[in-house]
Amino acid sequence: MRIIASRDALQIEGLGPATIDQLVDKELVRDVADLYTLEVEKLSTLDRMGVPSARNLVHQIEKSKEVPAEKLLFGLGIFHVGENVAELLIERFLSLDALGTATLEEIESVRGIGPQIAESVFNFFSHNQPLLDKLRAAGLHCFTVAAESNLRKASLAADNFFSGKTFVVTGSLEGMTRGEASNEIKNRGGRVTSSVTSKTDYVIAGEGAGSKYTKAEELEIPILTETDFFEKL
Repeated sequence: MRIIASRDALQIEGLGPATIDQLVDKELVRDVADLYTLEVEKLSTLDRMGVPSARNLVHQIEKSKEVPAEKLLFGLGIFHVGENVAELLIERFLSLDALGTATLEEIESVRGIGPQIAESVFNFFSHNQPLLDKLRAAGLHCFTVAAESNLRKASLAADNFFSGKTFVVTGSLEGMTRGEASNEIKNRGGRVTSSVTSKTDYVIAGEGAGSKYTKAEELEIPILTETDFFEKL
């Protein structure tokens, strides 16, 4: 419960550990889908939760219905599925519904997904369909629009310089943040990692690039300047 309410998952502001503990203790929620049944009247009975705070929390919970599919997938707390793995899976299957009906072999065939991760994901979807049905019924948008939005990404990712390659972004870029640069790469079918290894295809080096730049030189990995990167974009 605590993971799925975090900034990296459903991003529900105001739903901290203490509030979650109270909701569980009072049996107001049994799983994450029950969050979407909460009303101001019930929430305002919690310790340190007045009517204004309760209204704001209900608003934040409603707002969380718009999170992308990869955020919800990460928040479900599936063993071995962190943020990066969740992104890889949604990039491949485009929606939670498609991932939920994938075979073990299909999941394992995704680049960067090993046998342990694939088995963990497959088992979760095999045994937690009632929870997913409740979330879908609650109106989370990622069940209905994830495929459409990710198809646009897939179209952008088809047949371009970044597709299928692994990148590391280091140093300061003048035209965008490293996070924005990473998103541009991912939207074009590339993968972004934090460490330079023999499997890295390119390092994008901005101002002040340090040890990762040196590591890339040692491994003879091609280095792109910021200008090179923008030209590829």
